[in-house]
Parts: sequence; C-alpha cells; structure tokens
Amino acid sequence: MQLGMASAVQTVCGQAYGAKKYGVMGIILQRAVILHVGAAILLTFLYWFSGPILKGIGQTDSIAEEGQIFARGLIPQLFAFAISCPMQRFLQAQNIVNPLAYIAVGVFLLHILLSWLVVYVLDYGLIGAALTLSLSWWLLVITQGLYILFSPCKETWTGFSMKSFRGIWPYFKLTVASAVMLCLEMWYFQCLVLISGLLPNATISLDSISICMNNWNWDLQFMLGLAAAASVQVGNELGRGHPLVVKLSVLVVIGTSILISIIFSAIVLIFKIELSKLFTSDSEVIEAVSNLTPLLAISDFLNGIQPILLGNSKPSLYRRHDNAIGQCETWQ
Repeated sequence: MQLGMASAVQTVCGQAYGAKKYGVMGIILQRAVILHVGAAILLTFLYWFSGPILKGIGQTDSIAEEGQIFARGLIPQLFAFAISCPMQRFLQAQNIVNPLAYIAVGVFLLHILLSWLVVYVLDYGLIGAALTLSLSWWLLVITQGLYILFSPCKETWTGFSMKSFRGIWPYFKLTVASAVMLCLEMWYFQCLVLISGLLPNATISLDSISICMNNWNWDLQFMLGLAAAASVQVGNELGRGHPLVVKLSVLVVIGTSILISIIFSAIVLIFKIELSKLFTSDSEVIEAVSNLTPLLAISDFLNGIQPILLGNSKPSLYRRHDNAIGQCETWQ
C-alpha cells in the first residue's frame, strides 16, 4: 500500500520539477511522509495481530505462529519504509538516481552480512531476520535523509514547513487512487500464498508457490524500476509542456519492457530446475515448481508489461485532477 502511495510523490514531484516549481517539492515530500506514517500506524495493528488473523482465515497453527513472529519483527520496517519511499521518489523526480543506487548497494551488502550473523551465527531465527531487515531499512532512511539535507537539493528542499499540513485531503485522494492500482496487482499474488496454505499438502504447496513468487518478484522489481524511470520522464516532460516527447518516451519504454519480459520468461522456462535449486533441495518441491513453470513464464511476461503501462498512466491520472493538485500547491 505504501509503495503505491509513494508513486504519487514521484508523479506530482516529477511534473512540478518539469514545470520548475521547485519550492513545492519539499512540501509534497513532507505531506507524503505524514500520510505514509499514518498508514504505517494502521498497518501496525494488522501486523501485530497477524497470528489470530491467519488462524481466522484457516491457516494452520504453526504457519500462523511463525507468520506472527516475522510480522511483528517487521513493524519497525513499516515506519522506515513510510519515510524512505517518499524520499526515494522525491530524489528520482529530480533525476537523482546514482546516489540512490550507491546507497542501496551499500546497505544491501551490510544487510547480507548482518543477516548471516544474526540468523546463522547467533541463531535468532525468524525474529532475527525480521529485525535485521527493519534495521537495514532504517539505515536507508538515515543515509537518504542525510543526502537530502547536505546535497544539492537546496532549491527543492527548503526545510520543514507547516504548509505540508494544508491540502492533505486532495493529495490523500490522489495517493489512494495510485495505491489501489498497485495494491490490486500485488494482492492477488499474495492471495495465492494464503490459499496454498489451505491445500491438503500445505508444506509443499506453500514452498512451491513461495519460490514462484520470488521468481516473479525479481521480474516485478526490475519492471517497477523501469516504470519509475518512465513515470519520472513522462512527468517531467508533461511539466515542461512537451507532449510529443512524452509519446516517444512511452513507446520506447513499452517496447523495452516487452523485450525484457520475453527474456525473463525464456530464462524461467529454460532454467526451471536450476532456479528451483537456488531455494530448496527437496525433490517434491522442485517437481511442483517445474509443473508451475509454464504458468509462471506467462505471468512474468504479462506482469512485466503491466507495471510499465501503470507507470505511464499515473501522470495522466494526475493531469486529470488539476484542481486537486492546485490545492496541493504543485501548480501555484
């Protein structure tokens, strides 16, 4: 949900940056963080009581208990993500990408080391893995925040302002529209995981679906990055008033996404056994994943193109809400 809400920052800031309305971008960022932290507070209750919720929808006691342990350890990550994601979109809208990549790589390498230490050496299990993930996200927040404060963002970040509390409702409606588009895409795959836990052989079903989900998620994350770049480009050019450049950008990124989706689908079909062995050595699980591979390849292809179309549609969505955006001070 927060990822979908954050795409509103990317779109509105992208158009503001293209229109050279730099001063309002920091206000938009602050407003987004306020809304995201509010969403994180609501999600905290869902995470904390995830055990009874999982039992209520028919999951076994063991799955529900383990799921609750992991979910509770991720609660700090909810609030870190609420701050980090809008900051990422704020910087991306200004075409500041390389520093974000360097920060992500550095934190990722540290995360691998910490995860190995906490899970395998100290043997803290699921709760250790969850808390390590939360810590890594807070490291992202700190490093990104320091970059914004001490980098060449002086025109777009002018400090904290009470203006961020004004016009929250129109902006909230825009973030909800964007969140719904992305959430519906991701939730139907998560429902497969829940349903697999209700099957007769729940362990094998859950393992095989989870492996397929991981393979699908690799493709999705790659395409979401491409969609973010496309959304920034389209938003910037809309703000500058260059519709022909927007059209060309959309055609190029759609063509690129189709080509990449074909490559991802081919890899899944060709290396279906090898990809399964990255996650498990259980022969029954590997066979189950192999049986699902054709459907996974089709899903990778379709879901590789869909985020690109979604990313290009968001600027148009916000252009159709000029009055609401004006109240959000983007076009003043």
